[in-house]
Amino acid sequence: MEASFTAGRNFIYRQGRVVERRLFAALYEDAPAEGVIEALRAYRNQDGGFGHGLEPDKRCPASLPIDVEMAFQAMAAAGEVDAEMAQKACDYLARVAASSACSGAVPAAMPVIEGYPRAEHWTAWTYEPGLNPTAGLVGLLYQLGVAHPWVSEGAQYCWAQLESGSFPAGAHGMSEALIFLGQSPDRDRAGRLHDAVAAHLPTVELYHGDPDATGYGLTPLHFAPTPISPWRTLFSDSQIEGHLDRLERDQQPDGGWPITWDPPSEAAIWEWRGFETLRALNALVAYGRLKPTE
Repeated sequence: MEASFTAGRNFIYRQGRVVERRLFAALYEDAPAEGVIEALRAYRNQDGGFGHGLEPDKRCPASLPIDVEMAFQAMAAAGEVDAEMAQKACDYLARVAASSACSGAVPAAMPVIEGYPRAEHWTAWTYEPGLNPTAGLVGLLYQLGVAHPWVSEGAQYCWAQLESGSFPAGAHGMSEALIFLGQSPDRDRAGRLHDAVAAHLPTVELYHGDPDATGYGLTPLHFAPTPISPWRTLFSDSQIEGHLDRLERDQQPDGGWPITWDPPSEAAIWEWRGFETLRALNALVAYGRLKPTE
């Protein structure tokens, strides 16, 4: 088991971006979490948002909500938040939301991406404000303990959608919704949607409940990446064990994990593989399948 962890570690240091290397070091090598914040500064723009391909499927330097979400994810994983950075990012999200047709909601991207290389699936659908990524952003801000007027505005939009039964049709949208519900401080309100979530999740597009499914999709380990995840109870022990078995099998000879979609460049492939390798190691360590080497 330690050999698999070491191979994954070496892949991240050999091929991963600075942000994944700094995050790995903070999680497993007692490096200061502030290093993650410093790495994120390279992706930050003057408007307070993040861009420059922090989400590697589009190489646009302009700030985009999806890149802000990736920054918040890194902060949450590191357990470190820069208050000024987070507040400025929220100011940016508030400005984007104010210009949208959906009060409080933001889109994943804007048409500015069309001037830069991007994956084929990054098209006009990403310009529509919705639960993806609004719910994930609000949930991460709850997790980070960041207070900002936009958090309340975004939450109002998310509750209105979810409590009306307008659950996302795709796995990514459901992932965002579950981040919001899992982190919401109103636990009673979130709990009332548990049964509806449990019934809807298996029906969404790109959800891979079968560990042997091929092609791109999100698995139970995306929704419950640790045994103490809020949504772990949605999945049986056999489901989780089956997907952990698959995750172990998917490690490649170079030590990293593969991806199952087409990014816009060779550089983006390596960036995503570093990201996915860290995600895989984190899940396998959390569920006791791997032990970090000392």
